Amino acid sequence: MATNAPRRQPTLDEVAKRAGVSRTAASRVINNAPHVSRAKREAVERAISDLGYIPSRTAQALATQKTNVIALAIAGDDPALFADPFFGRVIVGVSAALEDTDLHLMLCLAASERGQARFRSLLRTRGADGVMLMALRGEDPLVRIARQAGLPTVFGGRPLRGEPSWYADADNYGGARTATEYLISLGRTRIAAITGLADTDVSEARHRGYTEAMAMAGLVPYAEHAGDFTEHSGAAAMTALLATHPQLDAVFAANDNMAAGALRVLRQSGRTVPDDVAVVGFDDLAIAAHTDPPLTTIHQPIQDLGREMTRMLLALLAGQSPSPLILPTKLIKRGSA
Repeated sequence: MATNAPRRQPTLDEVAKRAGVSRTAASRVINNAPHVSRAKREAVERAISDLGYIPSRTAQALATQKTNVIALAIAGDDPALFADPFFGRVIVGVSAALEDTDLHLMLCLAASERGQARFRSLLRTRGADGVMLMALRGEDPLVRIARQAGLPTVFGGRPLRGEPSWYADADNYGGARTATEYLISLGRTRIAAITGLADTDVSEARHRGYTEAMAMAGLVPYAEHAGDFTEHSGAAAMTALLATHPQLDAVFAANDNMAAGALRVLRQSGRTVPDDVAVVGFDDLAIAAHTDPPLTTIHQPIQDLGREMTRMLLALLAGQSPSPLILPTKLIKRGSA
């Protein structure tokens, strides 16, 4: 009677015997070590193909001191974080940069103490060859954990404190300044801001771009209210701003999700956009083209951010020393301003 028992995997010893070489020689071929003759290498490769041998990644890691894994650690585990398409597009960019390599991506959610402990253990045991860090907040412990491990580390966006050697970021300051200058060019003077999370560099840079553009035009920031980059928080911030500053004539929101929430509240309050209140967001996410009216926003190349931070890490792993990179942003005009 036939059985469905799984087929036994061939061993390294069987590969060596089939190729007519020593076990050590077979291992050196599998781990791509130097100083193996062409004849032996070809014999081992034929044996691997004939037997269907699959090398153990654990054994390879022990032999080469490499895991062929890179870790992307995100300082967040709130479900809302992954409802935001920003991170999905970053991961698409990371995957594109890894397409022609043998490296695997490991995603680490490390907001909780337990998540940070797992991340620390992963790096301490050399479970990854390099690290990328994103969504850092304040004095984020992930920075300390990565530095203590001594592995090549690239930042996706700069941390709020300190200046890392290697990072890829968008021009958050310049984009926010462009957005505010555009609103000023439309004749708006009572320009409010919906800011993001206070303990992040991206929020600080975008807020600085807004305030400096106002100052250069001889204006003072009209009103501000903080959100947390979600649509719900943008709606709450817009409600509060209308209650305290009903004469505002424009809003710069620090991301598109918050801008979408602001547009909804403006519409519900009877304000017309852009006639009564002009609105500009930041990121150019898919939602920007589908709001009512479509959102004028600052485009940042999100997939390129993931791609470039990964390329930077690959360069570090190859022994190179790449330079930090700031990606350009640009204004995308739609119906909201």
